[in-house]
Amino acid sequence: MKFVLKLEELGMFVFGIFLFNQLSYAWWWFLALILVPDIGMLGYIFNTKIGATVYNMFHHKGLAILIYFLGMYFEIEWLKLVGIILFAHASMDRIFGYGLKFDDAFKNTHLGEIGK
Repeated sequence: MKFVLKLEELGMFVFGIFLFNQLSYAWWWFLALILVPDIGMLGYIFNTKIGATVYNMFHHKGLAILIYFLGMYFEIEWLKLVGIILFAHASMDRIFGYGLKFDDAFKNTHLGEIGK
């Protein structure tokens, strides 16, 4: 089952690349920005509850889709870019087993414990 979930996430990551291709940005923007959502890990400096909350905000696909659709509705290309990067990044993370975090520990995710 894990293989099927990873395949599904790979499909969504490829879809993120497709959506990015619809924008007018050069390809290097995708490469330069794809790891930026990991800035959400900085919340762990304070404690695990704040860390998990901030991390999950930067890795929630629903929020990414909302931001993308706001960019479409208001015709703001950089907002579409933000949504696409958040969406693609979350899919990429989940391919490697990094899911949304529980507030007890960084390694405890909705996909199970990281590293197992």
